[in-house]
Amino acid sequence: MAAVREALPEGRYGRSQDQRADRKLKIIGSVLGVAFLALIGWFGYDYLAGNDISAELIKSKIVSDTRAEAHLEVRKDRDTDGHCTLRALSTDGGEVGRAAFPFDEHSDRIDKIVTLRTTSRATAVQLQGCTADS
Repeated sequence: MAAVREALPEGRYGRSQDQRADRKLKIIGSVLGVAFLALIGWFGYDYLAGNDISAELIKSKIVSDTRAEAHLEVRKDRDTDGHCTLRALSTDGGEVGRAAFPFDEHSDRIDKIVTLRTTSRATAVQLQGCTADS
C-alpha cells in the first residue's frame, strides 16, 4: 500500500501562511518604528529650536532680610529681547519675593547678578522661567 500524504511538501509550492504573516508583521513593525523615531526627532527639534531664551541660575545668596542676589546666565539670540522671572522662598516654602528682570543686550550669552527684594528673610531663590518679548 502506498502512503498518502495529507500536507504538501515543505517549501515546494511557495511560502506558507506563517511566513507571509511574519513578513507582514516585520513590515508593519518597521514602518511603526520609523514613524516613532521621526516623532521623537520632531519633538526634540521643536524643543531645542522653540526656546528663544534659556537661563540657568548659577548661584544665589541671601544678602539681608529684605534682599537676595542671584547670578543668572542667559543664552539667547542676539536680536531677541526678553525677561526672566525669579522668586524668593521662605523657610516654609512660601513666596516672599518675585521679580522679572529684562535682558535686552545684543549678545547671545549674558552673565548678570540681579537683586531681588523680599518681604521677609528668604532661604532660597528659584528661577521660574524666561520668555521672549514679542
